[in-house]
Amino acid sequence: MHAPVTAVTLACITFTAAGRGTLCAMRPPRLPRPRSLAGQLFAVQIALVAAVVAGCAAFAYFSDRAEAERAARREATAAATAVAASPAVRSAVRGPDPARELQPYAERVRHDTGVDFVTIMSPRGVRWTHPDPSRIGETFLGHTGPALGGRVFSETYTGTLGPSVRAVAPVQEPDGRVTALVSAGITVDTISAQIRRQFAALLGVALAVLAAGGAGTYLLNARLRRHTHGMNAAELARMHDYHQAALHAVREGLLMLDGERRVALVNDGGRELLGLRGADVVGRSVAELGLPEPLTRALLAPERRVDELHLTDERTLVVNTSPVSGGERRGTVVTLRDHTELTALSGELDSVRGFAEALRAQAHEAANRLHTVVSLIELGRADEAVGFATAELELSQALTDEVVAAVAEPVLAALLLGKAAHAAERGVELLLTADTTVDDGLLPPALPTRDLVTVLGNLVDNAVDAAGPRPDGDRAPAAPRVSVTVRPDGDDLLLRVGDSGPGLSPEEADEAFRRGWTTKAPAPDAPFAPHGRGLGLALVRQAAVRNGGTVAVGRSPLGGAEFTVRLPLRGDGS
Repeated sequence: MHAPVTAVTLACITFTAAGRGTLCAMRPPRLPRPRSLAGQLFAVQIALVAAVVAGCAAFAYFSDRAEAERAARREATAAATAVAASPAVRSAVRGPDPARELQPYAERVRHDTGVDFVTIMSPRGVRWTHPDPSRIGETFLGHTGPALGGRVFSETYTGTLGPSVRAVAPVQEPDGRVTALVSAGITVDTISAQIRRQFAALLGVALAVLAAGGAGTYLLNARLRRHTHGMNAAELARMHDYHQAALHAVREGLLMLDGERRVALVNDGGRELLGLRGADVVGRSVAELGLPEPLTRALLAPERRVDELHLTDERTLVVNTSPVSGGERRGTVVTLRDHTELTALSGELDSVRGFAEALRAQAHEAANRLHTVVSLIELGRADEAVGFATAELELSQALTDEVVAAVAEPVLAALLLGKAAHAAERGVELLLTADTTVDDGLLPPALPTRDLVTVLGNLVDNAVDAAGPRPDGDRAPAAPRVSVTVRPDGDDLLLRVGDSGPGLSPEEADEAFRRGWTTKAPAPDAPFAPHGRGLGLALVRQAAVRNGGTVAVGRSPLGGAEFTVRLPLRGDGS
């Protein structure tokens, strides 16, 4: 006798040859997937519609039944009262044979009024008329007391035709004496038949309403099923929890715009990267967020944007936009990545590459000078060799001594020495002004040296490019020079870089800090400069604003442009 297996599934593997036998593993049954949210709502709505329709049908049925009884009572009362008031009835009840004259009259009234019986009787209740002639002469079944008192009344009573709704009215002489009674009524069976006909029509209407409600509910739930992808309530709740957790966990910025380019959703990373901390931006248009114009245009654009570089006042962002698919303008999903440090490191790498090129050039030049010294020694001109080597060493050492004496901050001193070597390789003389002085320890911890390198390095590189030979082959000025000033000025650190280049017009000065602007662009209408150019001045302003400083453009005493940056030396950055 084997016990039935109902709740598990057996998975068996049969061994043959060396290993005989069968190995069976018990696998738990797969639980049925909960009904989707749309399915649950459909079931609830169908049950609700059915209950409402059934309730309305029951209410209408009982209301119609009560109304049918009231209508039957009114018809019976009207018929009895009319017959009792008829002069022919008064004359017949005084005759010798009332039944012979009243029976045809009562039947005509019964057929004309639609009641089931009209019974005219004596005050003692003896019938003179009846639908069944054999019942004439018998005693009326029912109450007559109120009618004998001269009052018309109605009741439901079971007589010879079964239960009926009847009315009894007195036939009175002018002196008030009651000479006969008239009873008219409608049987309950007739009322029930009428109600059944009405109920059949009511049931048809109810079924039609139920079918229409079910069809409408099915269509609505089919649409809901498409929108919820067949998920049930638990799955939707779990997805919402994951959605919220993911939004607040990722460091990348996420911005969702609706079809009108209003902010529908922004996560914590997006607020941080766009500088929207604490602002209630949901529901506001992108154009009202105060973002830089190029970034605003990118967010408002209907087409897809891939890995576009945009600068805000504090950060360098990589922006990707993707329209929401669906055949209509439903909105845009925007992702933001912070490339501020990467861009700064790229600038530093460019500087290092420049230093390496300068060092290679200096090494090549040093090798030439060393060969000259060796050759002079071999020729027996030792004194001339010593003089030549000493002169070169003094020139190099003088520049180093000048920089180190003026700038005690090691990072800035190293930067200026490297830039001086790079400028010399380009044929440009880098000069430190007489008032340049930076004591070691002057810079507060809140002012990162990386930002100083970004500001001063980019300004010097641009000045060297402006003062040196032009890419189009134009010659540099007769004495290309770049002046650098670094000194404290009150509560600020002043960095000023001027050049002997062509300078900037007022229009160019206004556009100089826009991302992608450069004098080296191949075409004036190009929106962005090629090969990564046009970021230096934008990064300078970004670093200055990030540290609470300012940037200004003016005319240099050397004849070219002069950029002045002020960075607060106070620890609060104010």
